[in-house]
Amino acid sequence: MSKGLKNTPPARTVARRILRWALALLLFPLCIALSWTIADLIAATGSVVHFWVPFLAGAVCWAIVFLSLPKPMWLYVVGHELTHALWAVAFGGRVKAFRATPRGGHVVLTKSNAFIVLAPYFFPLYAFLWTLLFLGAGIWLDTQRVLLGFHFGLGAAYAFHLSLTAHVLRVDQPDLRGEGWLFSGILIWFTHGLLLLLSIPLLTHRVGLMTSLSWWFDRIARVLGTVSRW
Repeated sequence: MSKGLKNTPPARTVARRILRWALALLLFPLCIALSWTIADLIAATGSVVHFWVPFLAGAVCWAIVFLSLPKPMWLYVVGHELTHALWAVAFGGRVKAFRATPRGGHVVLTKSNAFIVLAPYFFPLYAFLWTLLFLGAGIWLDTQRVLLGFHFGLGAAYAFHLSLTAHVLRVDQPDLRGEGWLFSGILIWFTHGLLLLLSIPLLTHRVGLMTSLSWWFDRIARVLGTVSRW
């Protein structure tokens, strides 16, 4: 849970809510087109077994751990609060306080916005750090020899993010409540979808990045065309 340093006046709060509803409605058709494109990307790259087989194997292994052993909540909470902090720094803010326990945590920031507040729900921090570690090792090592291991770890880290995010969403989350459930859900859907849209081409090397973007724009036009006919 992130905490800002300033309270928003009531009038501004109402205006923000109206703006969030409008943005959610505008993003909704883009999210549908995005999901459509991701499904097509997965279908087009399904034969890339050197990626999908170890990636899914890592995800399955984590699922077994998740269902069989106690949940590593402290590790998740640290990642959750650290994601708030990193995104705040990326937007030019500073971290005033940081606390993480297995029961929850909070971070006090000098700047806050919807992306900072919702980042832990769409940004898989440990998968990102695992990727940075792999890329950094490539400076000194021939990482192609351990590429399958990287894909395996990436699948496990991504499954870690999905499973524990779903686990904590079973209880009330102040981050989502503060931003509004509809707007939060749409923004998380959109940003997480964008991450997959950019990542799948880079990881599989079967469909080019520009091609995946052109597919998305094409499907946006189709979705908007359907909406206009309605």
